Amino acid sequence: MARHFPRPRIVVSRCIEFDPCRYDGTIIPSPAVDRLKNFAECIPVCPEVEIGLGIPRATVRIVRIDSVDHLIQPATGRDVTGEMTGFATRFLDSLPPVDGFILKGGSPTSGTSNVRVYPSAEKSMAIDRSPGFFAREVLKRFGDLPIEDELRLKHPRIRDHFLSGIFTLAGFREVEATGDPEALVRFHAENKLLLMASHQQLMREMGRFVAERRGKEPEELWSQYRRMLLLALARVPRFTSHINVLQHALGHFKNRVTREEREYCLQLISRYREGHATLSEPRDLLRSWVIRFRDESLMDQTFFSPYPIELSDLPEEITERGRDVWRNKKSTVTREGPRDAGRG
Repeated sequence: MARHFPRPRIVVSRCIEFDPCRYDGTIIPSPAVDRLKNFAECIPVCPEVEIGLGIPRATVRIVRIDSVDHLIQPATGRDVTGEMTGFATRFLDSLPPVDGFILKGGSPTSGTSNVRVYPSAEKSMAIDRSPGFFAREVLKRFGDLPIEDELRLKHPRIRDHFLSGIFTLAGFREVEATGDPEALVRFHAENKLLLMASHQQLMREMGRFVAERRGKEPEELWSQYRRMLLLALARVPRFTSHINVLQHALGHFKNRVTREEREYCLQLISRYREGHATLSEPRDLLRSWVIRFRDESLMDQTFFSPYPIELSDLPEEITERGRDVWRNKKSTVTREGPRDAGRG
C-alpha cells in the first residue's frame, strides 16, 4: 500500500519557518509547516516586505474611514492601501496552479479572519473583525482551495483536513496534466472512500459523471470534475461519516477475520464514536487487514493514507523518549512508600 504522493504546491507566509521577516524581525515557529516543507513545493511571500515596509518595521492596521477600509501605518501616517492592493493583484496573477495557502494568523495583511478593524489610526478600540488585506484577495480568488493559518493548524482535526485536501488536489493536478480520461477514472476510484467520508452524495454524482465521460469535451470533463472535487473536499467530514466508511471497509473482511478480531475492530470504532479514540486507531487496524489479505478493492484507497505518515506525528509530550519523566518521583517516593507517609 505504499503510496506515491505528488508534492502539493502551496503559498506560505514567509515569516512562518522561512525567514525572520515579521514586523519585529522574528520568525514564526510552526512544527506543521516545518515538516510540510519536506513534502511540498512552497511559495513563500511577505506582502508587507514586498511593498517596501522593511524589516523590522512599524506595524500597520486596518482603519475603516467612511465605510471604506484602508491599510495604514500609524507611526508614520502612511496609507499603503494602494500598494498592497496592487501587489496582491500582481502576485496572485503570477501564481502557477496551487493547491492551498498557509497564511499568518492575525496579520492585518495575511490573516484569514478575525483581524481587528479600527475606526482610526490613533489609539482606539477595534470596531470589527475581518480578513487582512492580502488575504481578502486570496479568499476572493481561491476561496474554494484549502486555506488555513499556522495557528489553526495546531488543531489535529483542522490539520488533518487541510493536509488531506492539499494532497488530494495535488494528485488530481498530476492526473489532469496527463489529459487521460482513464487516469481520471482511476483517480476517482482510489479516492472513493475519502470522498464518501466528505460528501457521499457528491461522491456518487462524481462517479456518474466519470462513468459518462465519453462524449464530453476534455475541458468540460476536467473543469467540472475539479469543481465537484473542491466542493467535496471543502466539507469537513463528520465523525459519523467516518464511522460509515470504517464499517463499509470492515464489511470487506466479514468472512476473513475471526469473530474476536471483528469484535475488537467494532470496539475501536465504538471508542472513536464515543470520543475515546482517534480515527487512526480503527483505520490503521483495517489498513493492516488490507495489507494482510491483499484486498484489491481497498489496496489503493487514499482514505487509509491521505498524506505522508511523517505529517501525522503526535505532539512531543506524547512521543518524547529522552527525558526521564519519573526523575522527580524518586525524591518523594521510595520502595517502602512515600517519605512523608504517616505524617500529619
